[in-house]
This record gives sequence, C-alpha cells and structure tokens, in this order.
Amino acid sequence: MKAKASSKPLTQQDLEFFKGLLIQQLDDLLNQAKKTVGALMQDGALSPDPLDRASEAMGRDFTLRIRDREYRLIQKIKTTLEKIQDGTFGICENCEEDISFARLKARPVTSYCIHCKSKMEAMEKRMAG
Repeated sequence: MKAKASSKPLTQQDLEFFKGLLIQQLDDLLNQAKKTVGALMQDGALSPDPLDRASEAMGRDFTLRIRDREYRLIQKIKTTLEKIQDGTFGICENCEEDISFARLKARPVTSYCIHCKSKMEAMEKRMAG
C-alpha cells in the first residue's frame, strides 16, 4: 500500500484567508442572483413575433440554468463556511487527511483530497463506460 503525502494543517491565517475568499464569492453570487430576479421580473412584456418570444424564452431558460448552478455553489459555500466555523474545513471527508493548501486555493469548496477525488472520478468513469 502506497503511503500518502500528508499536508500541513491550516493555520488561523489560512482559515481567515479562505473565509474572506468564500464570503466575497458568496456576496458576488447573491448580488448576481438579485440582478437576475429583477431583470426577469421586468422582462414581462412579450414580443409580438413568435420567433422573438422563442428566442427570449431560450435566453431566460439559459439564465435560469446558470443561476441554478450558482445556487448549488452558494449552498456549497455556506456549508464550507460552517466547516471553517466548526473546525472541519480542509479535512477530506473520505480519508480524513488534510487537503492540500494548493487544492483548497483552487477549489475552496472541495470536500475531498486530490487522491480520494481522483479515485472517485476513476470509479465514476468506469461505471459510466
């Protein structure tokens, strides 16, 4: 069995860095969502042309799909902020090892170290193919 390289635990300064990063990202996503809701509410007038209406509907559907993905990201950010608060941030949910700083910096909402995530993706790929 191959031993995993362990990461150093996060410092209080690291936690503050990630907390600030996540709060900024959360604020940006919430502001964007407010703008979208406002725009959709104002966009109530229908065009007389059926092709224009279809095009507008496609645009709204696309925007709503993007906002749905952002909503899921908002939920992940809130969960991650709770992990920072309760002291479990940066710990892999699978192997309980520390997640590397570089991985957290690239994807602060991650719940898995790169080793476990890679294994999970390989298994998903095998099951799909």
